[in-house]
Amino acid sequence: MCHLLNIVSYIFHPLFVPIGGTVIYFLVTPKYSSLEVQSGNILPIFILTVIIPIIFFLILKNLGVINSIFLPTVKERKYPLYISCILLLMILYKVIPNNYIHELFYFFTGLLTATGAALILLFLRFKTSIHLLGMGSLLMFMIGLSIHFETNITLAISVFTLLTGLVATSRLYLKAHSKSELLIGFLIGLCSQLIILKYWL
Repeated sequence: MCHLLNIVSYIFHPLFVPIGGTVIYFLVTPKYSSLEVQSGNILPIFILTVIIPIIFFLILKNLGVINSIFLPTVKERKYPLYISCILLLMILYKVIPNNYIHELFYFFTGLLTATGAALILLFLRFKTSIHLLGMGSLLMFMIGLSIHFETNITLAISVFTLLTGLVATSRLYLKAHSKSELLIGFLIGLCSQLIILKYWL
């Protein structure tokens, strides 16, 4: 059981949330974008939000700043969140303007807002669940896409809701977070996207 929940934590690691939201967008709305636009967004976003953070993780681990990809302590989380904010800003100012997609711009604005909120809470010595922050962001983004494009993806939303519960269960079972840390993380992710909805829905 522990091994299975560990795998769940890796699969739904917050590292994959930005590229996950981008891929979900193009799966839900394929007729609204050409292959050129898709590749122009997916590839640089993948490099900036997956490859580069992994490189930084290896550097920070070798320097002894962090010990695990799950960042168990408050101190370990600060540098990765700083890096995440910088990379999200780069996407907003350099990647998306080149192949402008309204919905993705606000999705990443919401992610930046949520990451900033998690960083502020770290200074208050509160360790927000970044896993649930990411799941909440993706869930709200999927609901927004369904309404915006009048596409029925109820089944996908339902499955993702169950997966969110599974991720929360895994984090609790592995004693990575308390219930309040999970709830606050989920609400930050959900609300950051919900607030942004009015600008693109």
